[in-house]
Amino acid sequence: MPLFKSQSQRRNPSPPPPPQTSGGIFHRSRTPPRTSTDSASSSGSSTRSNRGGGGFLGLNRDKHGLDSDPSIRTARQKVADAERAERQADEALLAARRAADGAREQVKMLEREAIEDARRAKAKQAEAKIITKSAKGLGRH
Repeated sequence: MPLFKSQSQRRNPSPPPPPQTSGGIFHRSRTPPRTSTDSASSSGSSTRSNRGGGGFLGLNRDKHGLDSDPSIRTARQKVADAERAERQADEALLAARRAADGAREQVKMLEREAIEDARRAKAKQAEAKIITKSAKGLGRH
């Protein structure tokens, strides 16, 4: 602000009033919630309870009546089916991993048994060699 201005020019005009907004992300709708009879009559049947202005972070999900839109319902159903399929795939993957772990353990046990059988066969062969040497002297008298 310049130093040598008169007082009449120093007056600030009053600030403009704040603009009217919808209330931002946490705004709750002032409209009364639909009752279950209202929603049952408008959509045929009601499987959800309406609790007024709710939804994600206080946003009104059915602001434009889209919950009854067939394409929206179909999309939601497809998402739910995909989530269910992912859960089933995760369970199948865990079952396959358990089966693979069981198979690996079975193979390890078989390898241990084979090593033990080989050790016994080697000992048996050494014993048979000793018996063969001692039997060579038989029948010479």
